[in-house]
Amino acid sequence: MARRRGPPADILARMRPRILLASVCAVAALAAMATIVTAKHSAPERIKVTLKNVNGAAVGTVTLTQAKPSSPVDVRANASRLQPGFHGFHIHAVGDCTAPDFKSAMGHLKEADQGHGAHAGDMSSLLVKGNGTATLRVTTDRFTLADLRDADGSAVMVHAGSDNFANIAPRYAPDGPDQDTLDTGDSGARVACGEIK
Repeated sequence: MARRRGPPADILARMRPRILLASVCAVAALAAMATIVTAKHSAPERIKVTLKNVNGAAVGTVTLTQAKPSSPVDVRANASRLQPGFHGFHIHAVGDCTAPDFKSAMGHLKEADQGHGAHAGDMSSLLVKGNGTATLRVTTDRFTLADLRDADGSAVMVHAGSDNFANIAPRYAPDGPDQDTLDTGDSGARVACGEIK
């Protein structure tokens, strides 16, 4: 019985570079697809909020970024046309910035038993320079972007005054801070608001 013979050696020699090129192209294509899939799944989630004053004019933006659901949230604020000095800067519980007082945003984002300074929505104060501009970057693990996008949304708020974070020395308040201080840090009126839906 005659043995089956494979392709002649010269044909194999001519095909070898093509087979090698096809293999390299296939591996490169698979690697590119894996990179695209990985990039798609690892892209951070981002919310960009426009801050508006009581007249409806834009006075800044706040960008909140979270790399993955379990990561801290990076908060970056850029503001202008504000009064110089420190301003309370918080997340409020409802995403409704109805002028002229923004009270529709309700109080700070918080759990029922949290006092001011420990509210989930309490953040570092916003320091406005003499020219009316401010930048702030803070990282927090007190909330996630999913928390902010709940059924009624939430709001980023800038207050007229500085925030004392309910740090009142006993010599000034022997019975402890009053309820206004515990709720707001005495940061005053709401001067800029941005809705998160």
